[in-house]
Amino acid sequence: MDWLGCIRKALEVMENNLLEEDVLSRLEDEIFVSPLYLQKGFKAITGYSPSEYVRNRRLYSAALDILNGNEKVIDIAYRYGYETPESFTKAFTRFHGVTPICLRKERTGVNVFLPMNIQVSICGGEKMDYSIEKLNGFKVIGWNRKFSYENSYEMIPKFWTEVFSQSSMPKVVSENNIGSLGLCIDNDNTTQDFEYMVCGPYKGGEVPESMRVFEIPSLTWAKFKCRGPIPGALQSVNTEIFKKWLPGNPDWELSEGINIEYYSESGSPDDADYESEIWIPVKPVKR
Repeated sequence: MDWLGCIRKALEVMENNLLEEDVLSRLEDEIFVSPLYLQKGFKAITGYSPSEYVRNRRLYSAALDILNGNEKVIDIAYRYGYETPESFTKAFTRFHGVTPICLRKERTGVNVFLPMNIQVSICGGEKMDYSIEKLNGFKVIGWNRKFSYENSYEMIPKFWTEVFSQSSMPKVVSENNIGSLGLCIDNDNTTQDFEYMVCGPYKGGEVPESMRVFEIPSLTWAKFKCRGPIPGALQSVNTEIFKKWLPGNPDWELSEGINIEYYSESGSPDDADYESEIWIPVKPVKR
């Protein structure tokens, strides 16, 4: 399935199963693409993560139910996946700006969130600065943590700060150039979070208890160059990959559910001309 086909299929699955508790799990079952890239690409194109999209669609539909009948708020809350009326009212008020009861009385304040229809104008992808390179498998070593797809853009930079704010760094950091790479890894049975590593190329030796080693297989990589202060430059190029480079790409499609961030040792990450890269594993499009 082509990349835009995956996004459209994701929307179809979510709309057809909007009230199902396992709606997000169905994406993994019905769309054969890495959850990591589905989440990244869906948000890049729509502006929402899949879970945000489902939540917003449910809250809009719940508002219509409140306006169109005399059904109890508690029954509507349960239908749309909320365990208590209080949690439903809190989410509803945050989204619509009024409580369910106020909406029923005043009949104003609905935040409209209609089903999306994806139409992408494919342009500019060929202007991106990238190269295709096949690399033998290698190992990385570093610190790892799980992150939610919804807030990873905010939380991962904090993780980097935490890692390098330690009072003393083990010798393994300088020996393996830890901090030169950031690695995203799909978790096996979830579409809600992923593993991220602050790491470097593993050169052998003792592995401290707080760290792990991860083996990356031999793959073909699309390496995209980024220029500018991070994380902004990386996040901007990442969006461009999913909005311009992947849609309709006649030669390459995604393969494994991992991606790498490469950080240059030259300059400061805050510099306007700082150089970094995003590596995504690809395979030739079958013809």
